[in-house]
Amino acid sequence: MNLINSKIFITDNFLLQSKEAEILFHEYAKNMPIIDYHNHLSAKQIAKNKPVENITKAWLSEDHYKWRGMRAHGIDEMYITGDASLKDKFTKWAATVPYTLRNPLFHWTQLELKRYFDIDTILQPHTADDIYNQANTVLAQKTPADLLKQMKVEIVCTTDDPTDSLEYHRQIKEQNFYTKVLPTFRSDALFFIENTSEFTSYINKLGACVNFSIDSIENLYKAIDVRIDFFHEHGCRLSDFGITGPLNVVDYAEDEVADIFKKFLNKVTLTEGEVAKYRTSILFYLSRKYHEKGWAQQFHLGPIRNNNKRLVELCGADAGCDSIGDFSFAESMSKLFGQLDYENKLAKTICYNLNPSHNEVFASMMGNFNTGELPGKMQWGSGWWYLDQKDGIEKQLNALSNISLLSHFVGMLTDSRSFLSFPRHEYFRRILCDLIAEDVRKGLVPDDLEFLGGMVQDICYNNALNYFKFNNN
Repeated sequence: MNLINSKIFITDNFLLQSKEAEILFHEYAKNMPIIDYHNHLSAKQIAKNKPVENITKAWLSEDHYKWRGMRAHGIDEMYITGDASLKDKFTKWAATVPYTLRNPLFHWTQLELKRYFDIDTILQPHTADDIYNQANTVLAQKTPADLLKQMKVEIVCTTDDPTDSLEYHRQIKEQNFYTKVLPTFRSDALFFIENTSEFTSYINKLGACVNFSIDSIENLYKAIDVRIDFFHEHGCRLSDFGITGPLNVVDYAEDEVADIFKKFLNKVTLTEGEVAKYRTSILFYLSRKYHEKGWAQQFHLGPIRNNNKRLVELCGADAGCDSIGDFSFAESMSKLFGQLDYENKLAKTICYNLNPSHNEVFASMMGNFNTGELPGKMQWGSGWWYLDQKDGIEKQLNALSNISLLSHFVGMLTDSRSFLSFPRHEYFRRILCDLIAEDVRKGLVPDDLEFLGGMVQDICYNNALNYFKFNNN
C-alpha cells in the first residue's frame, strides 16, 4: 500500500481546526520551552554526547510502540529485536507505517520526520531509502545535546535506580549544555522482597553504595535516607513508583515489619500478607521522606507487564508485551494519601492511570487532598502510555476540566527512551489549543484569547516550572 505524497501532511495548522486554535497555538504555545519531567533517556548517552548517527537506532532500538505495530503487521521478530541489519529493520518499519493510519504512530512518525529532518515525504516502502539516507546525514552531525536544544528542551528528568552513581549527571552538568538533565529517584527495586535471591543481591548492592550492612529494617531506612540525600544534592526533585499490579496499601505495625525483614534475611519464605505489609511500610517511609525534601512523587499505576512468556524468553523483559490492567486503586490511594495528609506529610503528588475507565476515579481522588500550600498540589497526570494519543489526551483533558482545574495542570511528558520523541509535546499542545478553541466557538468559554493563551502557556510550561522548583538547587 502506497500513500500519495501530493500534499504536505504536517502543515503549519496540523490538528488545528479553527482560527482560534491557530492563534492559541502559534501565538502562545508554539514557542514555549519544554520541561520533560519524566522520561527514560540515557544520561550516559547525553554525557558522552556522540552523534546518534542512525535513524534505526534512534527510532527502533527501544521503542515498544513501534515493535507492537510491526508485530501486528506481521513483521518477523528478526527485523524488530533480532539481528537483522539496521537498514533492513528501517525498511520493515517503513513498510509498516502506511498501515498505522489512525494509530498515533503515524502522526508521531511524520511529525518527527518534519521537525528533526525537515522531511515532508510520507514514510513508506518507495520513500524509505531516501528518508533513511537523509535522516542519517542529519544525525551524523547531531549529538543528543543538539537534538534536545533543537526542540528547546530546558529540563529533562531521567529515571534512575537508588543505587545509581549519577556520575553521568555530574558530567552533563560540567559540560554546561542548554538542557539541564536531572535524576529521578525510581524506587521500584526496594519493593520486591518476595524475589528472595534478586532482592538479596539488590540489598547487598545498596549496602555497598552506603558503605554499611543492611542487616535490619532500621538500616534499610537509613540507607534510603542516604541515597535520597545523595540524589537531592544532584538536583533530584522527583521520585517515581511504577510497580505492576494493585497498590494494595494494608495496615501494619513497625515491629511487624522489622520481624518480616529479619525473616527475609534468614531466608524464610514470606506470606503474601507479609509482603504486602513490608511494601506498605516502604511506601509510607518513602512518601514521608519525599515530603521532607520538598520533592514531587509520581505513581504510574495500571499495567500488566510481560504477558507473553515466549516473547519475554526470546527478547527479555520490556519486550513490548505489556497491557492495560483492570486493578482497583481508589481505596489504596485514599488510605495512603489520607494518612499522609492527616500527618501533614503528603508530598506533591502526580498519579497516572493506564486504564481509561479509571479517568474520573483518579481525577476525583487527587482533588480530595489539595491544600492551600500551592496550586494543584495533587495532580492527575497526563495521558500515559496507551493513552498519550489524540483521543486519550482529549479525554484526560476533559475529565480533568470537569472534576479539577485544568488551569493548574503541569502538562505533558514524553515517557520515552528516544531523543526524537519531543515533538510529542507539540502534539499535545496542538490538541490542547484545538480543544480550548472549540469551547470558544461553541460559546462555552469567553472569547478572550489573551486570557486563554496565558492559560495555555501555563499548562505547556509555567505550571511545571513553578510546581517542581528545579531552580531551587
